[in-house]
Amino acid sequence: MSQVELVRIQEDGSVESADEIGEHAEEACEAMVELYKSKGYEEPWTGYLAMLDGSCVGTCAFKSPPEHGRIEIAYNTFPEFEGRGVATQMAQALVEMAMKEDRSMVIAAHTLPEVGPSSRVLEKNGFALLGLVGHQEDGDVWEWVFQRSYH
Repeated sequence: MSQVELVRIQEDGSVESADEIGEHAEEACEAMVELYKSKGYEEPWTGYLAMLDGSCVGTCAFKSPPEHGRIEIAYNTFPEFEGRGVATQMAQALVEMAMKEDRSMVIAAHTLPEVGPSSRVLEKNGFALLGLVGHQEDGDVWEWVFQRSYH
């Protein structure tokens, strides 16, 4: 499989070096602009489009700039590209970016409280399940944390 390339979603929602990104990606760019307005825009702690062989196959992001030495990642593969390892590559790229910036950073992620594709992505990338937590927007979710010994 080809390697996924991440392309930064700029503060205004534009994307450099991506020609036709598709409707899903356009919606994701608009959503990132709203997130930037509420959480701030600070590179590299932004949103990204995942490009694979010239197609936009998903989006991923740091949900905000670091707070108290902690960063949270999120990723979403567009339905027609699921099951190809795209989410695993997106999560890996975000972890690598965060580690490059600050190796002591706590890297976290949330999933639905059930075993499924998202939990498998995190396990493949060296995350450990901490347990169930209440999230103000999403309700009860599983919290995962990246284990440094993995990398």
